[in-house]
Amino acid sequence: MPWIRLIPMEEATGLLKRELEKAVRRAGRIWQIVHVMSQNPRVLKTSMELYGAIMHGRSPLSRVQRELLATVVAWELGCAY
Repeated sequence: MPWIRLIPMEEATGLLKRELEKAVRRAGRIWQIVHVMSQNPRVLKTSMELYGAIMHGRSPLSRVQRELLATVVAWELGCAY
């Protein structure tokens, strides 16, 4: 079974530490989808910026519609959302 080592907050430094701290401020915890990117902090940062733009940026879709779309896609793919 494949395994990706998740870098604990206590071991994080630099960009990774800043990104994990932002994740905790945003959500009160570090979700698995965020933590799995801990091996590549630059990818984590870019991914969270993209998520922010999609979910919180200007859009013809309301926030509720965006959350609903994310939920339906996750369900269709068999992901816990």
